[in-house]
Amino acid sequence: MAINYQYQLDRTFHALGDNTRRQMLAMLSKRQECTASDLGQPFNMAQPSVSKHIRVLEKAGLVKRRKEGRVHHFQLQIEPLNEAQTWISDHREFWQGSLDALGDLIDEMNAEKGNG
Repeated sequence: MAINYQYQLDRTFHALGDNTRRQMLAMLSKRQECTASDLGQPFNMAQPSVSKHIRVLEKAGLVKRRKEGRVHHFQLQIEPLNEAQTWISDHREFWQGSLDALGDLIDEMNAEKGNG
């Protein structure tokens, strides 16, 4: 099975690789919408750092921004998460099958050693 890397998928995994961003996504999954202030509130960090995390999530397509005056509202977008889940599932099946085959080969080799 050939492994195909996709640029969008790389951005999704990059965004998910940071605990702060995962917590922001968890907040959005529990609420329909959060402001930038809401997303930054649980973290002890300056607003520019919060904005940087949000931009990474936006570039990955994991959040959608809506502006209302000076207030920015964000909503979770699940399609990139679905794509990541599909990729993980496909590769889990591949590796599980490969590891099972390796285990069978080792068992055969051990059996041959015992009989030889």
